[in-house]
Amino acid sequence: MTDFNTIDDLEVSGKTVLVRADLNVPMQDGKVSDTTRIDRLAPTLTELSSKGAKVVVLSHFGRPKNGPDAKNSLRNVLDALSAAVGQKVAFAEDCVGDKAKEAIAKVHEGAIVLLENTRFHAEEEKNDQDFARQMAELGDLYVNDAFSAAHRAHASTEGVARLLPNAAGRLMEAELKALTLALEKPERPVAAVVGGAKISTKLELLGNMVRKVDLLVLGGGMANTFLFAKGTDVGASLCEKEMADQARAIMATAEESNCEILLPKDFVVAKEFKAGAANRVVAFDAIGADEMALDVGPATVEYLGVKLQGAKTIVWNGPLGAFEIQPFDAGTNAVAGLVAARTEAGGLLSVAGGGDTVAAMAHAGVEDKFTYVSAAGGAFLEWLEGKELPGVAALKK
Repeated sequence: MTDFNTIDDLEVSGKTVLVRADLNVPMQDGKVSDTTRIDRLAPTLTELSSKGAKVVVLSHFGRPKNGPDAKNSLRNVLDALSAAVGQKVAFAEDCVGDKAKEAIAKVHEGAIVLLENTRFHAEEEKNDQDFARQMAELGDLYVNDAFSAAHRAHASTEGVARLLPNAAGRLMEAELKALTLALEKPERPVAAVVGGAKISTKLELLGNMVRKVDLLVLGGGMANTFLFAKGTDVGASLCEKEMADQARAIMATAEESNCEILLPKDFVVAKEFKAGAANRVVAFDAIGADEMALDVGPATVEYLGVKLQGAKTIVWNGPLGAFEIQPFDAGTNAVAGLVAARTEAGGLLSVAGGGDTVAAMAHAGVEDKFTYVSAAGGAFLEWLEGKELPGVAALKK
């Protein structure tokens, strides 16, 4: 999707620009424990500020149930946001109405104001048009820089975008360009690496992938389900045996679509799921009845290295094993390292994201070595499923 405006298309000097951000960041002991989303948002805010706009930031935070509460107040992220943009950010006690208007009126051009949690109003998640109009009244222009919330048709992600001249922020722009290059207009051959525990949560994703890619690498617990569906005994491994028919249907669609599915050749198995557990490497069809497959083995890493060698585009979602605990992180680390090395050498576009993927890439030390790593969870997955995202659709020219 390339038919959207960017900040370059807006004249922002002297204007009030509403920026939809995703400041739904993790907290620990009252402090932001991971500033990734804030750090990625900062360039959009500082650019608009430097161009003479009043920058008004909208975001949700947590899951408040009955209106405002201190735990879910965006005041909690104010210090971290101020540090990231290099200026003291003002705060408004509401995201609509007089409190918001007064806070915006008080600041000078170039200032940044953070409005209170949009989800303190039930109308936000209902995409209430009157509520969206109240938000739109606060600004002249709208910039969406929250791809990670773009799969929600909420007032602040979709409603306001339809009421004001709009554009994608720098983070949204980078995300959309990377995703367009990866699946909508890819250089072939295209490979997808899909891992994670269950196929039941990724049925639509897998169904879309086999129609779009040339190679589909399966790892994690879902690979066990596919092996079981082909008649392999996977011992005590995580396996959705009730999903065998769906796995066979996906394999049939892959065959029709000339998509080759790559399953593990060997596994690192153990009798208990804990760090440092006694383990051994076995062929994919030699797992003991009391053993669990917890990672792909060295033969699989070598096999994937060869098969992925010719790929021009790789999309990655989910780990290949239980990467959170050693030594079951080795397979994910090794294959991610191979993809990162080829990306750095040139000739490969690599895009990763969704769920545990960012953590897995960071753990492997390759987060900065892929072409693009998306911090969006649900939105990235829905894009992989081939769905139109309301917050993105609203930005189309």
